[in-house]
Amino acid sequence: MEATFFFDPACPWTWRTSRWLVGVAPERGVDVQWRAFSLSILNGDNVPEQYRPMMAASSRALRLVEALRADRRTADIAAFYAELGARTHDAGEPLTDEVVLASAEAAGVADPKTILDDASWDEQVRESHEAALAAAGPDIGSPVLTLAGVERGLHGPILGTVPERDEALTIFDAVVPLLRSPSFFEVKRGR
Repeated sequence: MEATFFFDPACPWTWRTSRWLVGVAPERGVDVQWRAFSLSILNGDNVPEQYRPMMAASSRALRLVEALRADRRTADIAAFYAELGARTHDAGEPLTDEVVLASAEAAGVADPKTILDDASWDEQVRESHEAALAAAGPDIGSPVLTLAGVERGLHGPILGTVPERDEALTIFDAVVPLLRSPSFFEVKRGR
């Protein structure tokens, strides 16, 4: 089964969901594809000043995601995001341009600065973002999860913590039928 995970690396909720998906993927035979979802595009100019540097760093990171995807380098995207999330969300540190570059280098991406600075990738980021919105929107955010051969995707699941193995598999086994159901619309619980 192929699943596509559309993500913005700045979002801690998305990070937890990604770790859940990475954990269940081998046990459920899931091939995870990684795509860009941009909270900067979603929010436009409606971003508080204190978050703008983080959103700019995230936008640069998403350029690298889409450049690697264009080269079919799924494992490199996964390694880059794992490095970035460990350095930010797990470490309690903000997402910065320096963290993005260090994460790319640690993931073994050759000459990442060239891609990170290349605004020509912004169009591919926008196309990926719009594909996620088309699959699960409107009124959604990061992450979006889709399955190959299924018309609609889902925003989420949004997880407060990364669940242990048994709970993680139970959640996955509940989410897949919801994704496949054309009648399903939404489940939500207050935080």
